[in-house]
Amino acid sequence: MKAAVRNQSLVVALLVLLLSVSVKSQLTSDFYGTTCPNLLQIVRKEVRNAIKFEMRMAASLLRLHFHDCFVDGCDASILLDGTDAEKSAFANLNSARGFEVLDSVKNAVERACSGVVSCADIIAISARDAVVLSGGPSWKVLLGRRDGKVSNQTTANSALTTPFETVDQLTAKFAAVGLDTTDLVSLSGAHTIGLAKCSSFSHRLFNFSQTGAPDTTLETEMLRDLQSQCPLNGDTEKTVVFDRNSADLFDNHYFKNLVNGKGLLQTDQELFSATTTKSLVQSYSEDINLFFNDFRNSMIKMGNISPLTGSEGEIRKNCRVIN
Repeated sequence: MKAAVRNQSLVVALLVLLLSVSVKSQLTSDFYGTTCPNLLQIVRKEVRNAIKFEMRMAASLLRLHFHDCFVDGCDASILLDGTDAEKSAFANLNSARGFEVLDSVKNAVERACSGVVSCADIIAISARDAVVLSGGPSWKVLLGRRDGKVSNQTTANSALTTPFETVDQLTAKFAAVGLDTTDLVSLSGAHTIGLAKCSSFSHRLFNFSQTGAPDTTLETEMLRDLQSQCPLNGDTEKTVVFDRNSADLFDNHYFKNLVNGKGLLQTDQELFSATTTKSLVQSYSEDINLFFNDFRNSMIKMGNISPLTGSEGEIRKNCRVIN
């Protein structure tokens, strides 16, 4: 009888432990409902002001969320300064920006709710607001992340995608963080806004894959324009819009461009060449509601990659340094 009671007690204890772990790791949309009730309004105001000052900032804030979550989860590790930090990784040196905007958002939040809201959650909210303020879909941002204490350049170099990879390579990197092919294609649709440096696509313009000729998948008129904007031995830091003829509006025009051979990056255009992703590109190009719905779901899914919760990590006072 005593053994039975003891076993029953162990089972109950185990269930309680499992439940506590599940609850601890659960992000919720009302996490700051009582501790920082005006959080969403504060962030929206700061993001709106930043985008009014520079429209490109919408894409930059969205990219920071992506680049943060793909490296050790959504823990704001991308915001930490340091000589060997994620900021110095190849993919981030080439495109990560907007850190000063998140500093402003964090400062505004701290004035209202000191020591309460994580930098990781601020990144997630800012990314959603950047999409909405550009004309894209909205979603309830799940909150409750805490900030990591480690930022590693080497980890970032291996985890982040580059403009020179194949669809298979991209798929593998997405799978490594629990994202599937639909997530790959829908999240790539973020390139409906923003700019890219000549250095990220100039290899397609003159001597693609050492052929001595341009990438044959590039539409002829666009190729001529890009060769003019990014000539041989030209300024590799110069920027060009991702979504030709729809630069600042978050819509499905990016996918229409892919169907017509007008994808800017090699990784963009290959989404319409690869058999595993072509049908989704076609579907999104024809149905903006389908794209918006899948993008919304993929952003929520991406935002839930290995978050630190409960007693893990910390709430940084300054997003650039650990407490």
